[in-house]
Amino acid sequence: MKNTKVARIRQKVAMLKQQFIQSDSGLFDQALDEHEIEAVMQKLDEPYRERIYSPLDTLRLFVGQVLSADRACQDVVGRRLSERVAQGQTPSALNTSAYCEARQRLPTSLPVTLSLLIGARLEALTPTAWRWHGRCVKLFDGTTVTMPDTPSNQETYPQSREQQPGLGFPIARIGALIGLSSGAMLGYQVSACKGKGTGEQSLLANLLDQLNNEDVLLADALLATWWIIHGATSRGVDIVMSQHGVRITDFAQGERLGKQDHLVQWPRPLKPKAMSAEEYATYPEFITMREVKVDGRILVTTLLDPLQVPVQSLGALYKMRWNIEVDFRTIKATLEMDVLRCKSQPMVDKEIAVYILAYNLVRWAMAKAALLADILPRTLSFAGAKRLLGSFADQLRRTTGDQVRTLIATVTACMATLRLQQRPDRIEPRAKKRRPKKLPLLTVPRQVARDLILARRALIRVP
Repeated sequence: MKNTKVARIRQKVAMLKQQFIQSDSGLFDQALDEHEIEAVMQKLDEPYRERIYSPLDTLRLFVGQVLSADRACQDVVGRRLSERVAQGQTPSALNTSAYCEARQRLPTSLPVTLSLLIGARLEALTPTAWRWHGRCVKLFDGTTVTMPDTPSNQETYPQSREQQPGLGFPIARIGALIGLSSGAMLGYQVSACKGKGTGEQSLLANLLDQLNNEDVLLADALLATWWIIHGATSRGVDIVMSQHGVRITDFAQGERLGKQDHLVQWPRPLKPKAMSAEEYATYPEFITMREVKVDGRILVTTLLDPLQVPVQSLGALYKMRWNIEVDFRTIKATLEMDVLRCKSQPMVDKEIAVYILAYNLVRWAMAKAALLADILPRTLSFAGAKRLLGSFADQLRRTTGDQVRTLIATVTACMATLRLQQRPDRIEPRAKKRRPKKLPLLTVPRQVARDLILARRALIRVP
């Protein structure tokens, strides 16, 4: 790569780093390393030219787009025009076609690689005090998002079988690993909501390689299967899950450790049809599991020593599983990823990757603020941090020298004050107070409904 292109890459990376309060030193100041991004750019599938919307500029603008309240392409084009004029460059057109084409050219591998790199690095850098017994706890769960009703989206992410064609929306299922201490997304899989290999168990099985030795996997009862637990433990990972509904727990059996706390042997299930006999024989006949009852719930775990991990400690850890539900709400409601905007499957996958990159960049900034204030990152407001970064975005991108360090210090200090209120007894009804408009449901495809309206108008005009 030529020196001039390398210099431009570093300049663009610096703009993105400054936007998320990263400088040149400190524990949480190297989420985006220039040399690593240069290596990623060299591996792009197709060579690119320096344009008004180069890959890194397009990615930076795309990240800003998903973080903005507007999220319109016209808003992005206007901001790009203001940047070029402020830098003394030739003004760009306000037509959105060039930006939309640049988004289509942007390789999906770029935001995917950067988002997972940032997530893994943030989780690895978390101080011991943020971890559970000094160990990284990784949460897994699944959620769904919808998208525009187009043939491309319907082909890859078909709508629910219960909805008639033209009346529903394509649905994608996302399974994600999220760090308990940092809140960063460490890995994810996207699939349709029906068909073989699209369930949460299959998505987690595909993500097991993202787990490291000594990690603790925290998930709900649906994932407490023999195959998943063996896959995790074979990688040196411990699990804590709620007992699967089909499994019967009898505390009179096994090796008693305490009241409603025992060790049992889970036998290997019958051979799956798709598995060869040779592969099936490589699995052990039994795995040793600990089953405990705490707070009215039966938990299963591979943390077998009751002295190192008492029952109440397991119960307290499992309660933290709810954090991933809050994280999904943050991604879908605060970032508004619950309804995607792109109209083709490749762009939908790219849009999801950019949302996750933006989410991890905000989480990185929150971790930096939490470290300097000596508090836990999850005590800070994600929505508040997102608003604060948006308020300072233009100044952070354009400022240089000592002034940018002053800005970064100011934003970091302010972010550390955005504490969440502790409301352990908060109860809210799952009901709406504001009444919706009394409009009938759409029971035919929209174009058919339009044609019916035009036909009625034509009849009215007939003398």
